[in-house]
Amino acid sequence: MLLFRSNRCVCIGMVGIDSPMLRLSHLRRILRRCIDQNDPISTKAIHCDVVKRGIRLDLFASNILLDAYVKTGFPKDASNLFDEMPERNHVSYVTLSRANACEDPVGLYTRLHREGHNLNPHVFSSFLKWFVRADKAEIGWWLHSFIVKLGFTSNAFVGAALINAYAVCWDVDSARSVFEGILRKDVVAWAGIVSCYVENGFLEDSLELLSRMGMEGFMPNNYTFACALKASIGLGAFGYAKSVHGRILKTCYELDPRVGIGLLQLYTQLGDMSDALKVFSEVPKGDVVPWSLMIARFGQNGFCDEAVDLFIRMRKAFVVPNEFTFTSILNACAIGKYHGLGKQLHGLVVKGGFDLDVYVSNALIDVYAKYEKMDTAVKLFAELSNRNEVSWNTIIVGYANLDEAEEALSLFREALRNQVSVTEVTCSSTIGVCASLASMELGAQVHGLAIKTNNAEKVAVSNSLIDMYAKCGDIKDAQSVFEEIETKDVPSWNALISGYSTHGLCREALRIFDVMKDSYCKPNALTFLGVLSGCSNAGLIDEGVECFESMIRDHGIEPRLEHYTCMVRLLGRSGQLEKAMKLIEGIPYEPSVMIWRAMLSASIDQNNVDFARRAAEEILKIDPMDEATYVLLSNMYAGAKEWANVASVRRSMKERGVKKEPGLSWIEHQGDVHYFSVGRLSHHPDMKLINGMLEWLNMKAKRAGYVPDRKAVLHDMDDEEKDKRLWFHSERLALAFGLVRMPLSRNRILIIKNLRICSDCHSAMKVISSIVKRDLVIRDMNRFHHFHDGVCSCGDYW
Repeated sequence: MLLFRSNRCVCIGMVGIDSPMLRLSHLRRILRRCIDQNDPISTKAIHCDVVKRGIRLDLFASNILLDAYVKTGFPKDASNLFDEMPERNHVSYVTLSRANACEDPVGLYTRLHREGHNLNPHVFSSFLKWFVRADKAEIGWWLHSFIVKLGFTSNAFVGAALINAYAVCWDVDSARSVFEGILRKDVVAWAGIVSCYVENGFLEDSLELLSRMGMEGFMPNNYTFACALKASIGLGAFGYAKSVHGRILKTCYELDPRVGIGLLQLYTQLGDMSDALKVFSEVPKGDVVPWSLMIARFGQNGFCDEAVDLFIRMRKAFVVPNEFTFTSILNACAIGKYHGLGKQLHGLVVKGGFDLDVYVSNALIDVYAKYEKMDTAVKLFAELSNRNEVSWNTIIVGYANLDEAEEALSLFREALRNQVSVTEVTCSSTIGVCASLASMELGAQVHGLAIKTNNAEKVAVSNSLIDMYAKCGDIKDAQSVFEEIETKDVPSWNALISGYSTHGLCREALRIFDVMKDSYCKPNALTFLGVLSGCSNAGLIDEGVECFESMIRDHGIEPRLEHYTCMVRLLGRSGQLEKAMKLIEGIPYEPSVMIWRAMLSASIDQNNVDFARRAAEEILKIDPMDEATYVLLSNMYAGAKEWANVASVRRSMKERGVKKEPGLSWIEHQGDVHYFSVGRLSHHPDMKLINGMLEWLNMKAKRAGYVPDRKAVLHDMDDEEKDKRLWFHSERLALAFGLVRMPLSRNRILIIKNLRICSDCHSAMKVISSIVKRDLVIRDMNRFHHFHDGVCSCGDYW
């Protein structure tokens, strides 16, 4: 008697069934129903009842029971049953092969062969598929020899399985040979060979095969459509991919998950997020993959709000996120700086146990680093047991972006000690840190490391090297790196143009700009900023005005505040203060502090008190604590010897708690950075040597014709005190140290200064460069000054 409940068969007993043949036929039907209904409980119950009653199953029934165990998910029980079967045939072996229960598929095939069972196409295709599933596809060549001997190479069923095995082993030639040997190719064989070519990177050949497939009368299916999309996207043939989309719509395959993912990849890679959303609306969304893909692409294209909205929709649809989903949404939070959401997601990640995933943890570290919460980022980094290169890069870049150079370099050294593979990101970030410190010695060492690790050829690393050498005062090395780049991108040109502009070599910057326009690289807003900055530094008013107008007229680039700042500085310092003021008044948005500060500086240079006062008032409206404005006003009054006004400005600074930034210069020697501030030397271990060098330089400079420019001292004191104060400016202290400690073989001495170099130091450096017969390079807050044999590269215009 059999009792059926809720569409599930439960074996109660077999009373009344006397005939063994009848009993077995009933068993077969019941077991088949268990397979159809995926009912493992009833399968085991029937087997138990059979064992209790001592019923001996024939081979046919045993194979059905074996199949039931395999299909209901009991591989161990299937393996035990297989071993206990008194007799087996090739169907038994094929059935067991689908369970992945045996760890030795080769041994099982050998056993099948030794027992003399029938070796037919079904056996070979099943074992080949098993080899692929077990990551042992390379064994397929061994099985291929048996297939050839038995004459099954022309069989489409066996051929498709062989093609799949060779595809996994990257043996495209063998796969193609098998394909061509199939006499009656079916759509499965075509799909297999096309997929083989696509997965192994032979994209053009795969499209040719697809064309041939159509000419031979085979209609594409979901697999071939997915392959066609992947190949055309990989080749950048987006027009062809869209035509494939048209064929997909005609054949109604757009609802297939594989095809849907391919279409999403097509439109998201094109940046056409509106069409991607249309495709997404039609794709089955029960699976996490399309959700994760769309969230990732929205974030990567800068649509962070849309990525967040999509994640919320996903949660409302009760789709469970995976590690890829969390990584994607956290990356969107990092780009969009959604710190609040990032913290909430952190809690969700911990609850789901995804905090152990290195990619999710890296994304979390990036979120906190972008939000300047480095303490939390470092804590997460320290707790991460399975760090990879991305983990180290993320924390190093986080410190670098916050100008925490020492911490970034310390972590970089620790990464090297831990034998972390140096990547493109590591090199470019560390080189950027060296550039910010103007540490060319360390930058050159990282350059050497980049060469050893084959990262120096990467364009991002090369661009960082150009910037580093330019900021460290060596524009020739920057030019050399630029010339070695095979495929220059816009940042490559921008880095070199900006470097020449900062060095005051605007004519060369303009020449490079002309070459860039003749190349395939289209100038952007940063390109024009570099050129305008150079024109401003060199006082090239005609070239600067033409560049500014061309940017709007010929390139359709709307000027930013930085462009207006350069133009105000250029016009103002050229004496055209009224034009500069008119330009400010014509800015379509509110002028920034930097624009008014440029106007203030130019007005002081031109001794125009009215414009200076207007500019100062506008600055203090925006930022009452702007220290530079008070200093510039004080300097203007001091230059006019209006000491009462000087005192009034300084009193205002004191009342508001505004402090003047002290003059500071630094110089690098043997990897150490030595800092010097005006008039202060008692702390330095080489104090006596530096003082001796200063006295010698003072004496030599005066004999060579140097005359102190006492106007550079903006204090009311006697001439002797002024002369003494001038000679102890920070850049001269740094120079004296460099002359004492650096050997004569080092012809170039680089000094960095946080403020603008004064007129007296500028005159003194010109004279000293001819005395010591060395090249002196000083980088102040605006630009570089190269002093060589009594001449400065700025042409005394700075």
